[in-house]
Amino acid sequence: MEGETLSSGGIGKGIREMDGKMVQTFQKNFVQVENILDQNRLLINEINQNHESKMPHNLTRNVGLIRELNNNIRRVVDLYADLSTSFTKSIDDGDSAVKPGHKRNRPPPN
Repeated sequence: MEGETLSSGGIGKGIREMDGKMVQTFQKNFVQVENILDQNRLLINEINQNHESKMPHNLTRNVGLIRELNNNIRRVVDLYADLSTSFTKSIDDGDSAVKPGHKRNRPPPN
């Protein structure tokens, strides 16, 4: 908030630690998401080719490919949910590390 000050230097250390863990989590999850999305791109291309061929065997194969695509999308949603939870938890943990020595100076009301 505007006009807020912290009398303890501990916040900087807590934020740096939180940032390091968060960055690792984000990087790990984003690499997983990127790999899944690359796989989805290949699946979609194959599904489109099978559809255009109109061959019964290829159309039957699309059922399994579409299931795999749906599962991949579900995994991406789960990864983003995990990221959101980790981010929220890190923010909450960071707030609790700030409480000792926390002092607010607010501007007087107008």
